[in-house]
Amino acid sequence: RLRLHDGKLIKDRRYHLRTYPNCFVAKELTDWLIDHKEAPDRETGIRLMQKLMDHYIIHHVCDEHSDYKDAKLLYRFRKDDGTFPLSKDVKVFMRGQSLYEKLVSVEGSILKVREENSVKYQRTFLGCEMIDWLVQEGEVENRKEAVELGRALLEHGIIQHVSNRHHFFDSDILYQFWINFRRRRRLTELLNENSSRTLSESPDSPFCLRKLNPDPGNTSFLSVQTNKEIKIVSAVRRSSITSLAGNSNPYFSTTPTLVFPPVAECNPKSVLKRPVTNEELLSPGAPYVKKTLTIVGDAVGWGFVVRGGRPCHIQAVDPGGPAAAAGMKVCQFVFSVNGMYVLHLDYQTISSLIMTGPRTLVMEVMEAIE
Repeated sequence: RLRLHDGKLIKDRRYHLRTYPNCFVAKELTDWLIDHKEAPDRETGIRLMQKLMDHYIIHHVCDEHSDYKDAKLLYRFRKDDGTFPLSKDVKVFMRGQSLYEKLVSVEGSILKVREENSVKYQRTFLGCEMIDWLVQEGEVENRKEAVELGRALLEHGIIQHVSNRHHFFDSDILYQFWINFRRRRRLTELLNENSSRTLSESPDSPFCLRKLNPDPGNTSFLSVQTNKEIKIVSAVRRSSITSLAGNSNPYFSTTPTLVFPPVAECNPKSVLKRPVTNEELLSPGAPYVKKTLTIVGDAVGWGFVVRGGRPCHIQAVDPGGPAAAAGMKVCQFVFSVNGMYVLHLDYQTISSLIMTGPRTLVMEVMEAIE
């Protein structure tokens, strides 16, 4: 959007005696995508813009077309006309992005590479340092408000304690931004990320939110079993959804094309100690706390397994994936997905909602109080 403004493709345009502010011509934008190597051909360009329409990022200026047409029609970014849907979760995410951009662009930034317990962490800061900076820059009025902001950012998975053991405090505890907002992404990633996301017909929840890992290096997957024992299952690559269809192993495929070594089968049983009902979760005084997680999918997905139904729970979490970084844990119950209440849905419906939604996933989960 900003590049199109700079290139004057977005501007006020007159059509049938009426002026439409901040809009672009679809055909011209498709040309621009090809010229700037954002799309290899017109068909791909159209699919990319349709993705943006589907996720309420752009729309026809009169909302007369629900699809993107490669023609002399006027479209507009919703952020340019105030119709972009700003939920509380999106506002927190955008505030985190704004703070991150401000922090990395100043000299002597508090964001640094630091070491704790012989482990190096990127984009770290001390809690008290962040609060000093927020007050000094006028981002908040006082330290109490700064702590509230820090806690909101942590609860949405934008910042975390480096070893994920503490909430946000005005202290010398070390935190970090989990999300690298400056990672440059190409539009074509919108299409690539969904290329193999089709729901498996397997009765068990597949590792459906993690696609084939492009890194050929060995990885380990932790499967938390009902007896709390942790079993490490090593594989050359994590499986894709399509490779799981019809396979009895719900986590790893033995198809020869993936060249897997012999591996131990993950425990297919539920990680829950006992069944939990919606009534139990929602009853007054129930021993559960609600948390909001903001998970930005990487090139291979989000990295967790949903299983069960009414309510669904988190069956497994890839320790190296975005979900783990955002604070997701096994046995959490899925309360909402991108603002939609889902306690009454089964895992297949919830998986479909996640896989057809945006890269940035906002989930509310309910976790038992220890």
